[in-house]
Amino acid sequence: MSQKRDFYEVLGVAKNADEAEIKKAYRKLALKYHPDKNPGDNQAEDNFKEAAEAYEVLSNPEKRAQYDRFGHAGMGGASGFGGGMNMDDIFSQFGDIFGGAFGGGSFGGSRGGSRVVRGTNLRVKMKLTLEEIAEGVKKKIKVNKLVNAEGVTYKNCSTCNGTGRITRVAQTFLGAMQTQSTCNTCQGAGKMIDKRPSDADAHGLKRQEEVIEIEIPSGVEEGMQLSVTGKGNAGPFNGVPGDLIVVIEEVEHPELKREGDNLHYEAFVNFAFVALGESIEVPTVSGKVKIKIDPGTHSGKVLRLKGKGLPQLQGYGTGDLFVHINVWTPQKLTREERELLEKLKESENFQPRPEKNDRGFFNRMKDMFQ
Repeated sequence: MSQKRDFYEVLGVAKNADEAEIKKAYRKLALKYHPDKNPGDNQAEDNFKEAAEAYEVLSNPEKRAQYDRFGHAGMGGASGFGGGMNMDDIFSQFGDIFGGAFGGGSFGGSRGGSRVVRGTNLRVKMKLTLEEIAEGVKKKIKVNKLVNAEGVTYKNCSTCNGTGRITRVAQTFLGAMQTQSTCNTCQGAGKMIDKRPSDADAHGLKRQEEVIEIEIPSGVEEGMQLSVTGKGNAGPFNGVPGDLIVVIEEVEHPELKREGDNLHYEAFVNFAFVALGESIEVPTVSGKVKIKIDPGTHSGKVLRLKGKGLPQLQGYGTGDLFVHINVWTPQKLTREERELLEKLKESENFQPRPEKNDRGFFNRMKDMFQ
């Protein structure tokens, strides 16, 4: 499968382009690659769909913000029309952009002014562990959604005669003024239910459970939303389905704390380990690793394990794991342990004293007595 091009590159606009610039760029490309202008040209059709997919994301403030932050991965791997919507879907979504081009106000010239009604989006929450976030994962979820019922037949809307629009003519002192509006009876679809089974509603829809497999990219984070195109509720009158919005929830790890792409671990070690030097095991998202604590390590020192954090969502690198060293003080001592410590505390090496270049120590002392 070929790599998707950057959406800004597809439309030929800058990343700070405003809504008007994006709309103008899309209209220019869609007119250039429109199937009526390029009959039988598969490459032109692909370009037409690619431009529509880019516009679908960049014209939506929420999706654009998600794309700017996470790239194609933030679209859930199926952000737009290339992965499940046909030409009619594109025509119905963006037909108003073209005005009178290609057939008297009808985008494509073959839909008679009617439009396909879009279904509503579904929103689900998905819990992920840090291990799943680090590797990426495929998950199957069961959703209860509206689908098109079988055995439904349609007829032209009696209010708009199948056009999807109501035309009104009013006489003014300037002469006859004609206005058009979407038909309220059929919501612009141009058709109505003729016959339907008992389990279908007035729009030809029924509720049904569906198992959907979702591919979660590595590096997602709490609150992020992935959009899976065409997996929401079906549209009325055989319309365009909505999207499935997957909201990410992180399951708290028992030992590791996340900060962006980096992870933090609080390591508690006894005094002998930091005095003599010792190796300890620390957890990572891919299993335990051993690290060396140098002799004389102070409590509060932070050790960095490069590349042991989480991958960045767009694949530009991996975060680090920071191990925070905490010297653990025992609460109870045996008589023998107490005797040993009594001897050690008088030793010159066990007398606390700051390093000569530890300016932070002196500053802390100064602040304490001010």
